[in-house]
Amino acid sequence: MSHLSIKIMSVLKKFSVTFLLSVFLLSPMATEASEKETESLYFKKIDEADKACANGQWSEAENALIEALRAEPSNPSNVLLISNLGIIRFNMGQDSLAIVTLNDAHSMAPSSVTILSNRAKVLAANGYDEDAYLDYNRIIELDSLEISARLPRCLFALRRHDFRTAKSDMEFMEQNFPGNIETEIAGAAVRSGTGDFAGAIPYYSRILLERKDPEYYSGRAYCYLLTGSLQEASDDINSALALTPDDGELYLYRAALNKMRYRPADAEADARKAVELGIDKTRATQFLSNQISDAMPKRK
Repeated sequence: MSHLSIKIMSVLKKFSVTFLLSVFLLSPMATEASEKETESLYFKKIDEADKACANGQWSEAENALIEALRAEPSNPSNVLLISNLGIIRFNMGQDSLAIVTLNDAHSMAPSSVTILSNRAKVLAANGYDEDAYLDYNRIIELDSLEISARLPRCLFALRRHDFRTAKSDMEFMEQNFPGNIETEIAGAAVRSGTGDFAGAIPYYSRILLERKDPEYYSGRAYCYLLTGSLQEASDDINSALALTPDDGELYLYRAALNKMRYRPADAEADARKAVELGIDKTRATQFLSNQISDAMPKRK
């Protein structure tokens, strides 16, 4: 069985903050507000936070939101501000405080998909996989069509070897969101993660039409290697190395490729380079055995 070929955090790597002022302006309180009230300190600080986030000025954004919360502590929209504050603090590197903040937001609105999604992303980024998985389960219970939760749950399920759930999520996405990039990623992950390497290749190819990321070149290269398509594997490894030249995993793949091509000196050089770049030495030495089939590295 191969290791999971789609990294969960690459799917969740974007931690953006979006302030939808229309949410506030459409609330009963805001619709009755005068033009002067709309220009209140509360909304002024929200606008300042929005602009600061757009410029990556996280400390300024945090201060603006805190001032907004202090200006109107009973405003029913504060739960959304607190959720955004959690993501801002995560972007500032204050991981523990970010989780506490998002927990506070969740306690105020336990059925908010947005808050659960924000918390799940931060939990996953901090290695709390089980807690993140539970949040994604809850999101899907609340909204079965929330594709942004389906994909990470699918990937977490694969990591847990819960292939039934992973396959179910993939099939749900294919039925309800055919052609979506999230659906293609799920298909590539499930098929490669369950050993159907030939079946995974078309998914990777469709992903790469939209996202020419090294991870997806690497994933397809691995599938090509295991299906004997050596030239295609070589092309993908080279494409990925052009984007991330210090990725030891890619050198390990190229070492396996060179071993399959009966180039032992080149294979050894690539294996040594992989170790220099942080690949565990055991993984590199294992594939340098005399048996070509033993040369194929396991994916992380």
